[in-house]
Amino acid sequence: MHANTDRLWDLVDTHAPAAAALADAVWAVPELNFAETRSCALHARALHAAGFRVTPGIAGLPTALLGEAGNDGPVIAFLGEYDALPGLSQQADATTHRPLPGDGNGHGCGHNLLGAASLLAATALKDWLAETGLPGQVRYYGCPAEEGGAGKGIMVRAGSFAGVDAAITWHPGSFAMVFPPASLASQRVDFTFTGRSAHAAAAPHLGRSALDAAELMNIGVNYLREHMPPTARVHYAYLDTGGNAPNVVPARAVVAYSIRAADLPEMLALAARVRTIAEGAAMMTDTTVTCTVVSGMANLLGNQPLEEAMQIQFERLGPPPFTTADRAYAEAMRATLDAQQIATVFRALNLPVKPDMALCDTVIPYVPDRGRSMMGSTDVGDVSWVVPTVQALGATSAVGTPLHSWQMTAQGCSTLAHTGMVHVAKAMAATGAELIRNMALLDRVRAAHAGQVAQQPYISPMPSPAA
Repeated sequence: MHANTDRLWDLVDTHAPAAAALADAVWAVPELNFAETRSCALHARALHAAGFRVTPGIAGLPTALLGEAGNDGPVIAFLGEYDALPGLSQQADATTHRPLPGDGNGHGCGHNLLGAASLLAATALKDWLAETGLPGQVRYYGCPAEEGGAGKGIMVRAGSFAGVDAAITWHPGSFAMVFPPASLASQRVDFTFTGRSAHAAAAPHLGRSALDAAELMNIGVNYLREHMPPTARVHYAYLDTGGNAPNVVPARAVVAYSIRAADLPEMLALAARVRTIAEGAAMMTDTTVTCTVVSGMANLLGNQPLEEAMQIQFERLGPPPFTTADRAYAEAMRATLDAQQIATVFRALNLPVKPDMALCDTVIPYVPDRGRSMMGSTDVGDVSWVVPTVQALGATSAVGTPLHSWQMTAQGCSTLAHTGMVHVAKAMAATGAELIRNMALLDRVRAAHAGQVAQQPYISPMPSPAA
């Protein structure tokens, strides 16, 4: 068994230079939600070169794509991403903040690596199946707009993952480990208040201030915070404050809310309470309010048999083979971080703080239901409700590097990042291979997933386009 898997790792190494080149090419053209035109094209080109059948524009999303190989057997999907973030432009490898000229976008969450490593794992598994003659199918999903756009949620709603037996993905970070299946369900809702403009001095009684309504809504939500579950989060930002003329009563105001909670039912209930507050604010100001759900993400469902299978592959691999030069670079990058930033990365995963660890030098042990003290949201959660799903963390940055930071962008095409990317691709590919040749494992994975969704069926946090 191990000999076959080791051959699979050899195939990963064979394709690693092309994957590193893809990651660097995507890093050089950072594009935001649903606008990843060049990044998607780079992935399509790589899939064609690797011999996949490519379908562009799946789920009606121009920057989503599907690569397929094989015709029979279990279907293993690898999920890739390639969207960037605004305001995180940064010179590669620099250990000081040096934004590049241009639009200001940057890969401060490592999605240039994420897509490349998932495609690398898919390619190696495809070639391994061809060599061994085992029945199995491989899919690579290029998924746009993870950063708040919920691209995978749209793909789930469109049925894009039908027929998949298991989905495998990962995220760049500080450690090599199975990703704890914990995230917050979320919904982004825009509230538009409409009032009536008037001369603020000569006829203020004729005005109905939409801005007053938005401010009253914010006050009401602030009072709600005392009565939310402790893991819930509510954030807001003004999109339109009604103009900049104080002598005109503003007739329109728009405020965006991000509502998060531990699971889908809790989040949807909290979102309903926020809507009630908005309606109350409109009543108090004699204005009207409409709400538009912009995006939504389900919480992650774990799958213990699948997580245990991935942990076995990580332990067989051992830690990433970083070089002395990688470690020196990591030390230089860590000098740009403070002790709190470094400690937060450990505590977020309930790990003991090791302030002297510059690079991940071990595989983190698997702990079922390892909780996280601080959680974000991911549209991988929606996939996990319809397909058994497992995520890895890959060690692609100096320990303590925060996500969504210029430091993460700077490390995105370093040899350190490439080493961690190839390492996690081996763990993912080997997990896929084990699912294909071990039907008893795949049956346990399916049964665990079926038991979970039987208790709580999936509810899309995004209404259908016709709703």
